[in-house]
Amino acid sequence: MNQNKFIDELNKLGISITELQLEQLNQYYKLLVEWNEKMNLTGITEQNDVYLKHFYDSLTLCKVIDLNTVSTLCDIGTGAGFPGLVIKIMFPELKVTLIDSLNKRIQFLNYVIEQLHLDKIETISARAEEYGINNRELFDVVTARAVAPLNHLIEYSVPLVKTNGYFIAMKANAEDEIKNSDKALQKLDSMLEQIECFNLPIEESKRTLIKVKKIKETSKLFPRKYSDIKKKPL
Repeated sequence: MNQNKFIDELNKLGISITELQLEQLNQYYKLLVEWNEKMNLTGITEQNDVYLKHFYDSLTLCKVIDLNTVSTLCDIGTGAGFPGLVIKIMFPELKVTLIDSLNKRIQFLNYVIEQLHLDKIETISARAEEYGINNRELFDVVTARAVAPLNHLIEYSVPLVKTNGYFIAMKANAEDEIKNSDKALQKLDSMLEQIECFNLPIEESKRTLIKVKKIKETSKLFPRKYSDIKKKPL
């Protein structure tokens, strides 16, 4: 996806992009490639592929929620910053928290944030379920992109969401995971509000956005320890 196609496809999502934002994304791309030579951040490094499979793909979150109407967003298992850091660049007024368990990735994210002069963004080196024990009902939106099975993600994420806020999972083909999520939704006092399936431009690979609404405050029983979630998933 070249830059002109990227801009055109963002327009279809209702997103306009400034020269500053284009430059920030370009700088982000260069830093991603540079740091990827010394640590494993992504297997996708060709510029057109990064703009399609990372930058554009991250912003498809806008298909199911207007990010201009929310104040706080948390991205769990953010990795190299997808989707949270891309969203922050395109929605600079949004307060964003990036969570990842690997401190080396957090170092990369902090460097990008510093170089791009971003504010109202923080990074947390932690597992999501550990962070969720003492940081409950904080965010309007929590998202995760290709991190874990949906029933696990619901337990990791929903405790962080404000009542009447949303957890949005970003996945490829997720039909079976959706079928197996009923118990997790029930236990975490949440409901499946929207499923948006679409294909990425150009390559036509399938994507699924799963929008979950939190109905009431989460029981203190959740999230459980990672070992319990893995052994006995909801």
